[in-house]
Amino acid sequence: MSPSTITLLFLLFAVVMFALEKIPLGVTSMIVCVGLVVTGVLDVKTAFAGFTDSNVILFVAMFIVGGALFETGMANKIGGIVTRFAKTERMLIVAIMVIVGLMSGILSNTGTAAVLIPVVIGIAAKSGYKRSRFLMPLVFAAAMGGNLSLIGAPGNLIAQSALEELDMGFGFFEYAIVGLPILIAGIVFYATIGYKLLPSHDAKNEGAFDTQKDFSNVPAWKQWLSLIILIFTLLAMIFEDQIGIKLCISGAIGALLLILAGVISEKDALKSIDLKTIFLFGGTLSLAAALQSTGAGEMIASTVIGALGANPSPYLLTLVVFLLCCIMTNFMSNTATTALMVPICLSIAQGMGADPRAVLMACVIGGSCAYATPIGMPANTMVVGAGEYRFMDYVKAGFPLIIIATLVSMIVLPIAFPFFPA
Repeated sequence: MSPSTITLLFLLFAVVMFALEKIPLGVTSMIVCVGLVVTGVLDVKTAFAGFTDSNVILFVAMFIVGGALFETGMANKIGGIVTRFAKTERMLIVAIMVIVGLMSGILSNTGTAAVLIPVVIGIAAKSGYKRSRFLMPLVFAAAMGGNLSLIGAPGNLIAQSALEELDMGFGFFEYAIVGLPILIAGIVFYATIGYKLLPSHDAKNEGAFDTQKDFSNVPAWKQWLSLIILIFTLLAMIFEDQIGIKLCISGAIGALLLILAGVISEKDALKSIDLKTIFLFGGTLSLAAALQSTGAGEMIASTVIGALGANPSPYLLTLVVFLLCCIMTNFMSNTATTALMVPICLSIAQGMGADPRAVLMACVIGGSCAYATPIGMPANTMVVGAGEYRFMDYVKAGFPLIIIATLVSMIVLPIAFPFFPA
């Protein structure tokens, strides 16, 4: 059996087991990770490389930064301020999505989610609403906001790099032509119809996010220092390129400062790390690596696009590219999906004599629609434990958002980025 076939079988196994959840999500990921090594598809180093991925380091660091915000009671204080202005659950959902969506436009969507997850849990605790109602809109808004600018998501820059080789490119806010209508439609959806689709789970395992504690004995300096370090961590992430420090390192510095200053103890810092998230994300990255290295991912893409024939309709090709990226990004990282699809889409566009910008915009926007699984993007994975989410929660609440994004894109893309501009 060829490595690509074995990889596709493991992909099928993962999809079925994630949907059924007969065994924990993290265990399924590790079965796939170990299985790819046993079958010889990946070597040990490649299969377990996900556990040293920069996003895993970012997760660990921001769990500690978030834990400090909770251990001191500052998250609850911030939650109390926000709930004074937004009185109802719907208003809070809208406020969270607007703030997160706009921040993601200028900051990494993963970084934005990582910084604001503890704040949003604090809002839930102070308002009395379930955190599972807020965390999913938060990560969805982070993904949608990533399409507001050139630096919002890694996939945006991958497409830009490919275009620059052709002396072309997108403007800084050009992604927003499609991304902003999707963000607005998404917020309206969850404030109305989609509100009923959001999961409503009780938080059984509070971990470091203990919202019922008495914080009256916590020194004020600890509370303020937890917030100050969070803000500086956020600023370091915003100015990542200028200061030359990666997101994960900024997060790690923030976490270390909090422990060294005594704001959070080593014991509480370790307790705040959600291992379910680490195993789920780290293990699943092995599958993404196998899809790339064996050519299985490219085989799926080429087969689907090749079925359209030699001269497909530009509109049909846009739709197929968009939907294919939507599907793939929910099982591979959005960065990996875009990296895989960009060269394929570019060669198709050049073969047709079409504007490459049109095809790549469909590719990038479709590749950001990782709403229907907990493994499609790092932010989705980060909230699995805190929200007590199950795989099907993402399908029920996120799949309609994919449909909305597709409809909006199919209206805006042909107008703003025609295949054959006059």
